[in-house]
Amino acid sequence: MTGMPARMPTGTPVGPPAPARTTAYGPDEAQVYDVRLPTAPLGASVLVVHGGFWRAATDRTHAAAQAQALADAGFAVAVGEYRRAGMPGGGVPGTLDDVAALVAAVRSDPELPSPVILVGHSAGGHLVAWAANQPWAAGLAGVVALAGCVDLQATDRMRLGADAARAFLDGGPAEAPQRWALADPAAGLPPRVPVRLLHGRDDDVVPLAVSEGYLARCRASGADVTIHALDGCDHFAVIDPGTAAFSAVVAACRALL
Repeated sequence: MTGMPARMPTGTPVGPPAPARTTAYGPDEAQVYDVRLPTAPLGASVLVVHGGFWRAATDRTHAAAQAQALADAGFAVAVGEYRRAGMPGGGVPGTLDDVAALVAAVRSDPELPSPVILVGHSAGGHLVAWAANQPWAAGLAGVVALAGCVDLQATDRMRLGADAARAFLDGGPAEAPQRWALADPAAGLPPRVPVRLLHGRDDDVVPLAVSEGYLARCRASGADVTIHALDGCDHFAVIDPGTAAFSAVVAACRALL
């Protein structure tokens, strides 16, 4: 599986409103974020980092319904784009550099109030879990990883996304140990902010065991990391505003404030 599977969010009408604006945070055309503003602000922001197994084939457009629903729930929302594997500058470290620059840009955006929560789905879940370990994460409200590839070693062992982790890191753990150590969310534990894992029990794209493996490693470090395993939930229900799983996502974000 090279991109996202066929099932996409169905809970909101096709074609949510266009974002209020799109803002660049770097010179590459992929270094941008879309902004959606709430009508009843909570005084907090969410930065959405999309998935797609880190590959160029999937971009931020599929996160529009998710982002609009979060804005409707009261959050100011930024949906970040980033250079991905197969794109100039994508992979490791380029993608990670983009996430760092993206977070910095969102935190300094005058229309996006603090505190800021990072929400990532699938490969985006990996990226926000990685971000939680970085020194610059201090001051974020927390991280919510949705069906995330948060355990890179497990993602590789299971050959998820047709060996997507190896494509992202340009080699396996034995071939590129420095890149794997740099990109592995479990390599820099404990995270500097709370991490909330939401994962469907019926997920056959990124199985629940991936989040459970990361959680086990976090517990040994004393980190503030919890998991909510969702019954009757597949890989996409967590980004589908029409599902009970998405209600759990909104609740997890609000609980971090």
